[in-house]
Amino acid sequence: MLLTFAEAGAAQQEPKPKELPDAPAPKQENAPAKHENPLNETIQILGRRSIFFPDLATNPKPLNSKQKFELSVDESIAPSRLLSSALGAGIGQAADSLPGYGEGMGGYGKRFGSSMASAASDHFFETFLLSSLLHRDPRYFVVLRGGAGYRIKYALSRTVVTRTDDGKSAVNWPGILGPLLAESLANSYLPEKEQTTGRTFRRYGYRVGLNTASKVLREYWPTIFRSLRIAKIAPGAQPDPGPAAPFAPLAPRR
Repeated sequence: MLLTFAEAGAAQQEPKPKELPDAPAPKQENAPAKHENPLNETIQILGRRSIFFPDLATNPKPLNSKQKFELSVDESIAPSRLLSSALGAGIGQAADSLPGYGEGMGGYGKRFGSSMASAASDHFFETFLLSSLLHRDPRYFVVLRGGAGYRIKYALSRTVVTRTDDGKSAVNWPGILGPLLAESLANSYLPEKEQTTGRTFRRYGYRVGLNTASKVLREYWPTIFRSLRIAKIAPGAQPDPGPAAPFAPLAPRR
């Protein structure tokens, strides 16, 4: 009995909930959760658009000239571009290609810089200038149907076939001529021995080959992450329904 009365008296002495000061709501809203993963925000961004491959189409609507120019800039500084140039410069130095650049870090830096410059020129001519003049859509539309053979064949064909701004199939003149213009411009800063017609066309063939191979990786880029059950990281890629077919946006897997 005494214990019961003591507990009742203590309860009466405690302040009522309504008498407590209001909690600082704004601070609580802005405060990060204890177990919040800092990668979540990055995952959400990647879910809306691919940062690694900015040219993956996420919207069937055509791009205007300004958007094509912005895409060319994004491609020039994308992680895929930086990684490709870094690896290419290392392989080139190991094979002693472009010997006029020398060895060591200085030679590596020159090879890396020339690779980035040539790629930026390629994106400018292919993604922006020629695509705008010829009304081509410079983005890559994943097919997302058929077996591996069909998808790889489709990806390789995108080097010579592309979509127009109105959704039809046409010759990919920007993809064919863009690398040639970029390598011709590269003769203004490459070593003198590289400025011959033969070496220019050799670099052109090398660039077209790399661009073609990279399209296969683009085709499977969304599938790679979905197979790992982290679909939010995969770009919301817009599948290519083929010419004269209605666009069917890719539904995310829950």
